[in-house]
Amino acid sequence: MIKKLVLHPDRLFSSDENIRQVARVLYQKVKDLPIISPHGHTDPSWFSNNLAFENATELLIKPDHYVFRMLYSQGVALEDLGLSSQDTVDINKIKVETDSRKIWYILAKNYYLFRGTPSRMWLDTVFSEVFGFDVILCEETADHYYDTINAALATDAFKPRALFERFKIELLSTTESPLNSLADHKVINDSYWQGRVISAYRPDPVIDPEFEGFVSAIKTFGELTGEDTSTFSGYLAAHRNRRSYFKATGVTSTDHGHPTAKTADLPKAEIEALYAIVISGNSSPEQAELFRAHMLTEMAAMSIADGLVMQLHPGVSRNHNQDVFNRFGRDKGADIPVQTSYVEQLKPLLNKYGTNTELTLILFTLDETSYTRELAPLAGHYPCLRLGPPWWFHDSPEGMRRFRQQMTETAGFYNTVGFNDDTRAFLSIPARHDVARRMDCNWLAELVCDHRLELDEAEELAIELAYKLAKKAYKL
Repeated sequence: MIKKLVLHPDRLFSSDENIRQVARVLYQKVKDLPIISPHGHTDPSWFSNNLAFENATELLIKPDHYVFRMLYSQGVALEDLGLSSQDTVDINKIKVETDSRKIWYILAKNYYLFRGTPSRMWLDTVFSEVFGFDVILCEETADHYYDTINAALATDAFKPRALFERFKIELLSTTESPLNSLADHKVINDSYWQGRVISAYRPDPVIDPEFEGFVSAIKTFGELTGEDTSTFSGYLAAHRNRRSYFKATGVTSTDHGHPTAKTADLPKAEIEALYAIVISGNSSPEQAELFRAHMLTEMAAMSIADGLVMQLHPGVSRNHNQDVFNRFGRDKGADIPVQTSYVEQLKPLLNKYGTNTELTLILFTLDETSYTRELAPLAGHYPCLRLGPPWWFHDSPEGMRRFRQQMTETAGFYNTVGFNDDTRAFLSIPARHDVARRMDCNWLAELVCDHRLELDEAEELAIELAYKLAKKAYKL
């Protein structure tokens, strides 16, 4: 029997009738607000070229590591999902599935694996509200889904720019390396289209000595900027050059995906000597970590000078599966949270710039144990700090609930930055924002019903959390 697909209007609201009633009132205030998506990883060429998406598989499976990591965890080979190996031996020996319908069938057959996960909620919302399905995805409905989605994608109404407007996206930020030309963003800026798509400056490839190709990237960095990156002063000048270039296209933020939150403030001679070691390609793991630590402090200084908002995403062992990394490259669903310290590791940076109101440093975490112990007290004191929303594994209803419960009493609401979706899955953006809006409205409703907040204050806060705080924090 094929089950109906029904999105309950009270989904994610409390089972307590009093709380649910208030949550409904608050949600009506925010459900139709424009979307601010200040940090993400969608492909800017979608919006510069505005070509029709190829098919359901290319759009909804291949770019979304939330989807294929679950399938992989249950023994589905990445090659069976159409992912190509970078290994020439693999290419000759292992068949990569090229039939998009067969790949879609794998998702349909295994869709039950996503029960209770945020991915299931996001996908069901996309299926229902974007494509109009009223039956659940399963083996029996796989072809119906695939054909219906593909037929829709072939129309002008489902081209990237049209969907951007349909989703009421006011701003969408992508993320690019300093070595990127930003050609797609220039095309968007020079076009007649009014959609606002900007980038973020992500310097990891030229800041992390353990990033693959780091030494050659430093050389390219110098050639691109006309700076002498064989010296530390020239290297810093190259960063200033590219940051200025990015900012001129509309960029308002930087983003740093360091393994830890460690910062340092090294004397001039010491950092110059360390830089000579890291660009030789012979640095130890400890030297690489110290260089990254010092560069976070340098990036903070540059943010004070040029006004770019700084984001730090530490606490994750990226590309943990070495075999998958070697064969398929980065971002294939193998990022694993690790314990993270903020109080001591951020101290060198905060000693130097923590009270400077010209700096905005947004902290993210994958280590929820740091919420009440470290992050909330830090953000509740230092003027430069703001708390980013739950990210990656915690971008979920329960993750959002834990965040509000543990952060609010110490840091308040106004030391947070609203919501960002941090996704490659374009069609899931409205669904993700809707989950965040529902969860925040439910949390505010609890405070109202506990008589810790007045209804009018909750209504103001609902709008702040859904829309205004992100605009303010990211200078949009």
